[in-house]
Amino acid sequence: MTNSTAATVEVDLGGRTVSVPRGGLFDRYRMDTPLDEVAADPLVPGVDFFRTLPKTKVDSPIGTTRTPNFYYAMSSARLTMIAPSSAIRRRIPRELAPLEIAPGLGVVSLMLFRYDVCDIDFYTEAAVGVAVRPARHGGITTAVADVVAALGDDHLHSYVLSLPVNTEIAQVRGHDGYGFPKWVTDLDVDIDAGRTSARISGDDGGVDIAFSAPTPTQKSFASGEKVSTLTSYTKRDGAWHSTLNQTNILAGGTSRFPRGFDLTLGRGRMSDDLRALKPIRTIQFDANTSAQAALHMPVPFSVR
Repeated sequence: MTNSTAATVEVDLGGRTVSVPRGGLFDRYRMDTPLDEVAADPLVPGVDFFRTLPKTKVDSPIGTTRTPNFYYAMSSARLTMIAPSSAIRRRIPRELAPLEIAPGLGVVSLMLFRYDVCDIDFYTEAAVGVAVRPARHGGITTAVADVVAALGDDHLHSYVLSLPVNTEIAQVRGHDGYGFPKWVTDLDVDIDAGRTSARISGDDGGVDIAFSAPTPTQKSFASGEKVSTLTSYTKRDGAWHSTLNQTNILAGGTSRFPRGFDLTLGRGRMSDDLRALKPIRTIQFDANTSAQAALHMPVPFSVR
């Protein structure tokens, strides 16, 4: 884990200068971390998942880089709510359509991430996003399958409204390289078997969003047994792109119609986005205390 007081070094990302931890994975390996070396980190549960995903070198707005970005040890949580489709439509581009679980009702989420070991070093992240119909899909049978996959965390298609992070490199890579609405702020995320909590600061230093809940009972999975995928749609330089994220869940659990959680909306971009979606009811809380992920660089995509 990177200490905030550790020495840093400046690196160039497509003309943007950012500070990264001196001696960290990015400083030493520039997205090409040797798997045998990272496997020796006591925080990393293994690297078999990544051996099946060879990295490739690509040109991008952040310069030449390697993809996917590997997250060797992470935890995550997602609070899923239903909201009026009309409110969702007002917040997403017209080319996309909300994924509806019933006529007039769509799905919105608050997502939390803690990346303890990854190619761009330790950071935390939070997101407000909405589930959307997979671009170019159609038909009622397909729609039902899309809902089942989304709520089951098997394959979710999303449009992200806000995505704060707590490091410069995560912000520049996410915003310039992927087209996500990222900014840097104080952001704490802790997810363990007992409790899940987060605090995201607003521009004024106060609370933007705060969250606390009992962590759902965790079930262990062998590496590769439970792999979920997330496809996110973004517009970069006026063109649509899709970004694939594959998550290898090693310990996770779900609470349906959860109770006992505390969600505080304060002042800031995340809370403004969540309020604008007018959520009606919380229907599910998922938390993964141990996971790994591969985040691919975005590719051009035709959105009908």
